[in-house]
Amino acid sequence: MSTSAHSPAESVTSTAAAVREGGQVTDRLVALNSEYAKDFRDPGMDARPVLQVAVVACMDARLDLHAALGLELGDCHTIRNAGGVVTEDVIRSLTISQRALGTRSVVLIHHTNCGLESLTEDFRQDLEREVGQRPAWAVEAYKDADQDVRQSMQRVRTSPFLLHTDDVRGFVFDVTTGLLREIDSVS
Repeated sequence: MSTSAHSPAESVTSTAAAVREGGQVTDRLVALNSEYAKDFRDPGMDARPVLQVAVVACMDARLDLHAALGLELGDCHTIRNAGGVVTEDVIRSLTISQRALGTRSVVLIHHTNCGLESLTEDFRQDLEREVGQRPAWAVEAYKDADQDVRQSMQRVRTSPFLLHTDDVRGFVFDVTTGLLREIDSVS
């Protein structure tokens, strides 16, 4: 399901052109939303995902999760951050998803060629030098996506706040083939 008034290539090209010409990308997105809203009809669903699944994934723009997983609007909760790493805020979202909105399964998705693979925790020190304050959050950089998926699965499975930790599976999405590769919880 696409929410764009144009094909992805057209949308990227026209948005990039607008930015180069001094326009604001947010203005372009708001204009596209107006077009979207013209044909929008309330789907009549609540916030509980039909498939009772929450998907935690990287925010990388190359990952079209709904298309890659064959999902439709209302099928899942989608939680995204840099790296798809399970952080305290992801645990917060998963806890609300499970305890208040009925999800039972968790799917974790990292991907090949992730930007976090090129960072280190030194990123925090660099920020501190630049702005005079060190961020409270960890970068969560990693070199081995498979191992980081295992760590993320372990964080979900051991959280005391989550009700359902028996159906937690992790994957690495290949950005060149579009395929998921499942990661065993133990290597």
